[in-house]
Amino acid sequence: MVLDTNVLVSALLSPYRPPARVLDRLLEGSAHLCYDTRIVGEYREVLARPKFGFDEEATGALVDYLEASGELVAPRSLNLVLPDAADAMFLEVAAAARADCLVTGNLRHFPAEQRQGVLVVSPTELIHD
Repeated sequence: MVLDTNVLVSALLSPYRPPARVLDRLLEGSAHLCYDTRIVGEYREVLARPKFGFDEEATGALVDYLEASGELVAPRSLNLVLPDAADAMFLEVAAAARADCLVTGNLRHFPAEQRQGVLVVSPTELIHD
């Protein structure tokens, strides 16, 4: 699975909602994370934003764990046309890794015609699958 940053943030903000259940799957080892250096860099940058008030040491340890337990992927650029160009990295990694899915809270950011055969699901869809 590839995890959009918004799911990780939501999981930490609301520990009893579906995004947190997705994170639980990663932490317990029942799901496998695929990432690249851009994704890990975004995780670290976003989780360190003062507006969230997350403990920097705790989020650093979380990202370290996700990185150590996941799979580093070297994707190629797919020249995607997405509503937010910064989201391309998630689809590129998912396609290169042949990941089971890309989990995002922003399905509309990944139009069906740009998905490159990648299954894109919301946290709720994933946990009720």
